[in-house]
Amino acid sequence: MKKLLIGNQAVACGLYDGGLGVVSSYPGTPSTEITEFLSKYDDIHSEWAPNEKVACEVAYGASLAGARSSCAMKHVGLNVAADPLFTLSYTGVNGGMVICVADDPAMHSSQNEQDSRHYAIASKVPMLEPADSQEAYTFAKTAFELSEKYDTPVILRMCTRIAHSQSIVEFSEKVPAVIKDYEKNPDKYIMMPAKAMKRHPFVEERMGLLTELAEDCMYNTVEYNSDEIGIITSGCSYLYVKEVMGDSASILKIGMPNPLPVKLIKDFASKVKKLYVIEELDPVIENHVRALGIDVIGKEKFSILGEFSQQTIAEAFGMNDKVGVSADSVIPPRPPMMCAGCPHRGMFYVLSKNKITVHGDIGCYTLGAVAPLNALDSTLCMGASISGLHGYNVARGEETEKKSVAVIGDSTFMHSGMTGLVNISYNATNSTVIILDNSITGMTGHQQNPTTGYNIKGEIAAKVDLEALCKALGINRVRVVDPYDLKACETAVKEELAVAEPSVIISRRPCVLLKSVKAKPSLNVDADKCKSCKRCMGLGCPAISLKDGKAKIDNTLCVGCGVCKQLCAFDAII
Repeated sequence: MKKLLIGNQAVACGLYDGGLGVVSSYPGTPSTEITEFLSKYDDIHSEWAPNEKVACEVAYGASLAGARSSCAMKHVGLNVAADPLFTLSYTGVNGGMVICVADDPAMHSSQNEQDSRHYAIASKVPMLEPADSQEAYTFAKTAFELSEKYDTPVILRMCTRIAHSQSIVEFSEKVPAVIKDYEKNPDKYIMMPAKAMKRHPFVEERMGLLTELAEDCMYNTVEYNSDEIGIITSGCSYLYVKEVMGDSASILKIGMPNPLPVKLIKDFASKVKKLYVIEELDPVIENHVRALGIDVIGKEKFSILGEFSQQTIAEAFGMNDKVGVSADSVIPPRPPMMCAGCPHRGMFYVLSKNKITVHGDIGCYTLGAVAPLNALDSTLCMGASISGLHGYNVARGEETEKKSVAVIGDSTFMHSGMTGLVNISYNATNSTVIILDNSITGMTGHQQNPTTGYNIKGEIAAKVDLEALCKALGINRVRVVDPYDLKACETAVKEELAVAEPSVIISRRPCVLLKSVKAKPSLNVDADKCKSCKRCMGLGCPAISLKDGKAKIDNTLCVGCGVCKQLCAFDAII
């Protein structure tokens, strides 16, 4: 059977056909769809975890029990899961375990451009990197066999382009999901120092065996076409190289970037006159080749920044006849913005208006940083808004406490905001935290989380009570406001900043894109009453524009939230 699949669906199908029993993940673009597709299979257990560390540990527990397991995350999520990952390398597995990570070159939806290959190298676990949907399927499926044979978790590295592009996948026979026997083995699974020391030699021996595998395996392939030019490449760069170079260069495609082969690379290099390494982000393969004493051209010609394309490869080789026109050069830029009627807009307007220092976090609300609101002062990583606010207030003192807040989404608060709030209550700064509760995990496409009351399949689940949770974490002052009510928001912010104790404001209004949210009738502008003051434009609502100097509301976008109406001093918005 053949199907046209995006890379993430191909990974899901590969894991399922490889005998997967349990998957636990935290949604993060560009990895989210892997688990969403897996949740459609009713004969396996799938779940959204509160964060990536929990997801990885759930997968480990399932592996320990004898099931084949997986977890999926984006590259910055692997930072969160790094703690269990490094020790998992020592314990090894029982049932096969695959950690899917999706890197984001060019930072389409991310706060940095880190290269996850470094995690594979540092943790000393094998990594596979597919170049299209077919390989995504095949590599995911065979990763379980690799995991169990070499007693190791396996990292499957995707990237945005492979995760979301489509190509044909030919399916193979499904492997039955079997639960292996569990046997108590303290020396293998209890990583206290004395036992962990005995496992380290195993890790080094395993890496030696995997390096031997890398010399001759299905993941690393050679195409001999020319003795003039040889190119070592991997992932989506391979496709760009093939499209530009055709059969004019020999290619060594690396599908297992860790561990890298030695003899295979030396043999390939010996058969070409000039050798190139073409890889996105860091010079991982290039540095390995140089360490082997081989002269190679790499990052001096191919950037360490962002994504490659057919155009960048062609330009690097001076093949001007194959340089096309980039989409960026012909399509007008479209700045990111919060949706019309977004519940976060009202609160950000109030914070910006009152010149409050705002420590931001990761989610839709990060868009509060852009014009015209310009409401955020910092964004670092999941949960950092709350911890950062505490540190900021500790350093600057009482006056700062009255002029600064943290904002964080409901899903992000469950992910890693709770410990920061504990720190505020425990170490006693008069810090105000605003939880922007839109009743969903918004930025990644409306996934459920522990505060929504539903699980990954949409079934009723335990629902965390944010008010009760915040009070249990030591916060006595907890209040809820409707972000569509600007006056209530401003009152809450001013009052909580004025008190001499920590506080939490829950700004609660469901995401306007939820199917359960019914839009109100669209608003309109009475042009005769409009005085062209442009105050409504300060909201940055995409439904509001200017025409002939007057405000105009696009009825196809407006959801009737009424926030703009509260700003108009001339009653022109009706």
